[in-house]
Parts: sequence; structure tokens; C-alpha cells
Amino acid sequence: MLRYIGLLLLIPLLDAILLVFLVAGPLSLPLVVLLVVLTALVGMLLARFEGRHTVRKIQTKLAQGDPPTDELIDGGLLLVAGAFLLTPGLLTDLLGFLVVVPLTRYPIRAGLKRWVIVPYVDKKTGGFATGQIYLGGFPGGGTDPEPDPDDTDTADFDADEVSDVDYEDLDEN
Repeated sequence: MLRYIGLLLLIPLLDAILLVFLVAGPLSLPLVVLLVVLTALVGMLLARFEGRHTVRKIQTKLAQGDPPTDELIDGGLLLVAGAFLLTPGLLTDLLGFLVVVPLTRYPIRAGLKRWVIVPYVDKKTGGFATGQIYLGGFPGGGTDPEPDPDDTDTADFDADEVSDVDYEDLDEN
């Protein structure tokens, strides 16, 4: 968790360094501010359009009775993209545009599902959500290699002894 917080703090720092040293040098300050505001406006309009499109896809999937899993992940990614696009800076705007545009969002969604979401859900549900359940007994072992001879709750029978049981006598008790 600390890595994610560190990364979130590192991105604006890199963004500020990029703006001050690389962009503000060749361009004037009003042009840099205009560039940052313009990328944020265009990005937010694109995020708004994609968000409405995603909501329509969610409604369509729900009306058909299908779970809108990909669409919900897209909605979360669009929220992250909106936050990136509102943060002033060119690096965050680039990241926001990468997530907003469907051509690049779909591979990001596939990677997120494969390496983050499915392993997390699989770990939390013990494999039931993905169908990767363990069917060979108890997952933690649970088998006793040598039974306790003093255990009176169990009895061992041979196949001949089981076939000789008179079930009528058992019904009378």
C-alpha cells in the first residue's frame, strides 16, 4: 500500500519537474498555463462522453440479464482518468488520455483483470468465484496418516463384515 501512495506522490512531482524544466523553458508561462488548461478541458469532455457511453452499456447489459463486469471496470478506470485529467500537468494528462481512449483502455482493463482483480477475488473466495476450487479433500491437509488406536468414535470394517449386517435388527431399535 505504501508503494501506491509513494507512486501517487511521485507522479505530481515528476509532472512539476516536466512543466518547469522542459516545457516552461522554450514556451512562455501563459502558453504553458493555456496548454495545461486546454488538455484538462478536452480530457474532461472526452471522459464525460465515454462515461455516458459506459453507463448506456451497463444499462443494456443489465436489461439483457448479463453481468456488466467489463463495463463496471471501465467506469472505475474512467473515474481514475478523470482524476488524472483534472490534476494539472502534462504527465497526468497523458496518463488520463491513455485511460480515457477506448483503444488503449481495453488492454489496460484486460491487464487489470488478469493481474489484479481475478487473483484478488480468487484469493478472497478460495477459488469459488473463478471456479478454481480444490476438490481433493481438505486444502490445508487435514488427513491423518496414522489413526489413533484409542479413538472409539470410528470403526474399521471389511467388505465381508458390512455385507453380513442384518438391517432388520437395526430397524427395531
